[in-house]
Amino acid sequence: MASKVPADVSDRYDKIARDFDSEVGITEKIYGYGWLRSWITKEATGNVLEVSAGTGRNSAYYNLKNCKSITLVDQSREMMEIAEEKFRKNHPTYKPCRFITQSVLDSLNTPPEGFDTVLQTMGICSVADSVHLLHRLGSLVNPHHGRILLLEHGKSYYDWLNSWLDSSAPSHADRYGCWWNKDIGRIVEESGLEVVTMKRYHLGTTWWIELKPRKN
Repeated sequence: MASKVPADVSDRYDKIARDFDSEVGITEKIYGYGWLRSWITKEATGNVLEVSAGTGRNSAYYNLKNCKSITLVDQSREMMEIAEEKFRKNHPTYKPCRFITQSVLDSLNTPPEGFDTVLQTMGICSVADSVHLLHRLGSLVNPHHGRILLLEHGKSYYDWLNSWLDSSAPSHADRYGCWWNKDIGRIVEESGLEVVTMKRYHLGTTWWIELKPRKN
């Protein structure tokens, strides 16, 4: 099974978009992901870029009074359509928002000084080169005060749980487009970005991280 599932499983998202919320919703509710999403999304300020926006599961939590503009990016057209529908339903009068279907690794129009906040929830798991992704996010934020906010899932504190994550990862990735056994700490370290905050939940598998560009 492992040899048949590619490192880049992002193409799965178009296939599961319409069922995604119903399939992951119960699990997220049980583990309190709604609270974590709310907490981290409310931290977004200024010109905001949300990467791997998916079906817009964070859209209800934005504190729009603190957001000058919001740009949502995801390479799944099916998911982006759902995300835009949700956002406009939750915030019908908020106008400075964009919904872009593309990879964040491709060229993207940015504010002159970069984004003030880049937000990503559950995005590292879906790309083949996660370190390159973080390098890219670092290049998109304001080099002086920009913040990168991540809510990710990956390896645990415990070897027994990591063994289970490793054994089940190929089937999970094949279905949901997510490699949930990545070593998030190592990826962050190799990115060269500066860690402002790092907190872990759910036996260490859920990572709440704030990063910023490292000053030379």
